[in-house]
Amino acid sequence: MKLVKRNTGWIPSVFDEFFTENRLDVPNYENFSIPAVNIQENLANFVIELAAPGLTKEKFAIEVEENILKVSSEVTSETNSEDKDKKFTRREFSFRNFTRSFTLPETVDVENITASYTDGILYITVPKKEKQKALKKMVEIS
Repeated sequence: MKLVKRNTGWIPSVFDEFFTENRLDVPNYENFSIPAVNIQENLANFVIELAAPGLTKEKFAIEVEENILKVSSEVTSETNSEDKDKKFTRREFSFRNFTRSFTLPETVDVENITASYTDGILYITVPKKEKQKALKKMVEIS
C-alpha cells in the first residue's frame, strides 16, 4: 500500500519532490524526528509542552546549564526489539534520539523546575522568580 499524493498544480513539476507539504513524504523523513513544542507563559511560570508519544518518562533527560534548558531522549535499538520480527510496508512512527534546547530568561527560578509525562506529552513547568520589591528607606538629614 502506498500513500496517495494529490497533484493540485496544473503542470506536474520536477521540484514537487523537494517542496512537499507533508515532511513524511520526503525520502529521508527520518531526519524530521524532532518533537513539536508548545510554550505557554502566564504570570507565575512558563509551561513547555513537548509532544513525544510512545516513549516512557525514563527515556527523557532534562538538564539546565548556564540558563540553557536541554531536553533529550535516547532511544536504543533494544527498545524496539519486538519490532524486529515484523515486516513493515511503511513505517512513520519515529522513536529516534533527539535534543531540544531552550534559552531561559534571567527571571526564572531554575531550582524549582518540574516535569511530568502524561498521554504522550512531556510537560515542563519553569517558575518565574518573584520580583523583589523596591526598598523604600527614609534618610534623616543631620
